[in-house]
Amino acid sequence: MKLFKKNIRVCNLMKFSVRVLFIMIMLLPLVAAAEQSEEELAKATLNPIASLVSLPIQNNWDLGMGEADATRYTMNVQPVIPFSLGSSYNLITRTIVPYVASESPVIGGDGVTGLGDIVQSFFLSPKDSVGGWIVGFGPVFLYPSASIEALGSEKWSAGPTGVALKQDNGFTYGMLFYHIWSFAGNDQRADVSATYLQPFVSYSTKTYTTFGVNTESTYDWENDQWTVPLNVTVTQMLKIGGQPLTLQLGYSYYAETPDNGPDWGIRFSITFLFPK
Repeated sequence: MKLFKKNIRVCNLMKFSVRVLFIMIMLLPLVAAAEQSEEELAKATLNPIASLVSLPIQNNWDLGMGEADATRYTMNVQPVIPFSLGSSYNLITRTIVPYVASESPVIGGDGVTGLGDIVQSFFLSPKDSVGGWIVGFGPVFLYPSASIEALGSEKWSAGPTGVALKQDNGFTYGMLFYHIWSFAGNDQRADVSATYLQPFVSYSTKTYTTFGVNTESTYDWENDQWTVPLNVTVTQMLKIGGQPLTLQLGYSYYAETPDNGPDWGIRFSITFLFPK
């Protein structure tokens, strides 16, 4: 009976996420893609600081949390908007807006649902590669936008961020990182000092199917705690009604988590691409 109820709760979370995703797709503007080769577009989708307007909508189901074997659903809306700064540089903005619906990891506890803290990065990137490497550096900000206390830090935070990657013979490999410190906010809440590391490697076929492996590791310096999900993904680029997009399916194994953290997870992402 417990397993049956658990499956019903998971199905309800999945139904909710699908409905939200459908609404967002229907609200997207109809943007006509300009001429750009599929090969160039496919490579750009693997470059987090490409000069390409995109709208990733990432859906994550993390399972096996705590004694209640709870499930957490997180939808990350992640618009990427580049700006040309003369003939030599681009400024790329990447924003992550999380919406969370989570069961309690403690038996008998209350779940939480709402908006989390927004993270926004700004990358100054040369238009030409540096020794074959594509690089970008700049500031990152965390805004205390969470709708309820349990889903956010209630702290304003900032720090440096950077990315370096190389693309060669179908392979894309590199690393994205940032570190944030809190500098203002609720004095009753713990300070923020966290490092994020995302090494990644992927291989794309001639049919624009991409197989990828990465980690999205966070180290909490205040609590001396790692969170380390190992992610395996398959991504396909295609066009629907002339609109280019990518679909991604992934599996996550949590090698390290805080107490009551998840054991494993599933990811489904859809990214809408708007070439210039």
